[in-house]
Amino acid sequence: MIAAILPGPKTAMVLAAGLGTRMRPLTDRIPKALAPVAGKPLIDHVLDRLRDAGVERAVVNVHHFADQMEEHLAKRADLEVLISDERAALLDSGGGIRHAADKLGRDPIYVANIDSLWREGETRALEALKAAWNPEAMDILLLLVRRGQGIGFEGPQGFLRDESGRLTHSTDPASPTPFANMGVAILTPQVLDDQPQGAFSIVPIWHRLQAQGRLHGVPMDGFWMHVGDPAARDEAEAWIARAGAAK
Repeated sequence: MIAAILPGPKTAMVLAAGLGTRMRPLTDRIPKALAPVAGKPLIDHVLDRLRDAGVERAVVNVHHFADQMEEHLAKRADLEVLISDERAALLDSGGGIRHAADKLGRDPIYVANIDSLWREGETRALEALKAAWNPEAMDILLLLVRRGQGIGFEGPQGFLRDESGRLTHSTDPASPTPFANMGVAILTPQVLDDQPQGAFSIVPIWHRLQAQGRLHGVPMDGFWMHVGDPAARDEAEAWIARAGAAK
């Protein structure tokens, strides 16, 4: 395992504003980001990983039960947490990042979903991501997981990866892909400069960069847990209990 923390982004965008409809009935009373897994809210699993990788500022978007989110995040003293308010309307993945541009700055940032947990392998996942980041060759670098190394890799949708790390996004049901997106990435904020304010998905940006050869990915060597619904949460907790506390 890598001992030293490599230089990397100091700022992260944490996407936590969703309604969490698949996590109902739990999200009828709390936001998905505060759903506990192994005794810790999802948002804190993610923030702890980012902090340990050297992040100093996290921008978190809020919408569903936004007051609960703000109250919880105000208790974090180990890194600066800024709120990107989406109470008025949900902005989707791309729109949420674009909306928070004034808080994110212009240097490369992490982007992280709140429903991905993992147990580290030989190399820490975010250290592998930082080591592979090359802004001269890429604008987005996705953290990937190989099929069979996680819980929640559902269906064929995912990525093909060439020997240089360039990605091709595929949804072909006849050809299951070898890699899935873990919901964590490094990107240059400038890649969204030409997008209008409002709601939009990051996926068309992937496709544009894919055509330019500037969408890359790096696989992690640990074990991924996608916590998208109550059954997946139960499965993740059972796996963690068997394997020991997530490292």
